[in-house]
Amino acid sequence: MLAPKRMKFRKKQRGHFRGVATTCNTIAFGEFALASTETLWVNARQIEAARIAMTRHIKRGGKVWIRVFPDMPYTKKPAETRMGKGKGNVEGWVTLVKPGTVMFEMAGVSLELATEAMALAGAKLPINTKFIQRRELGQS
Repeated sequence: MLAPKRMKFRKKQRGHFRGVATTCNTIAFGEFALASTETLWVNARQIEAARIAMTRHIKRGGKVWIRVFPDMPYTKKPAETRMGKGKGNVEGWVTLVKPGTVMFEMAGVSLELATEAMALAGAKLPINTKFIQRRELGQS
């Protein structure tokens, strides 16, 4: 599962969910991509489940790039604990995905196979996604 090797601080503040993606919002490596259409935290387990669904469907052909990395710790207080007494323990790792963020890219497979694989990956994620395709220069 994806997680950072080390961090300067164990716990982070939650931040804001506003706006659209300003980075990681174009296809950089592959021919096809899966982009988000809404804002939400996506955790490491969900990213891994989507990756496995994609790679199994393309039968390990082609190449897949994961463009998001869960580098933000999220914390949770134990069950039946009273309020106060500080922030909870780190439960897992998430990444903030905003509208327009390219989450996965793929190359080396046909359009039909890529569409089906990305649909399977999108079903594993808690957000709505859309399939996008690179527009090469000189083509429509």
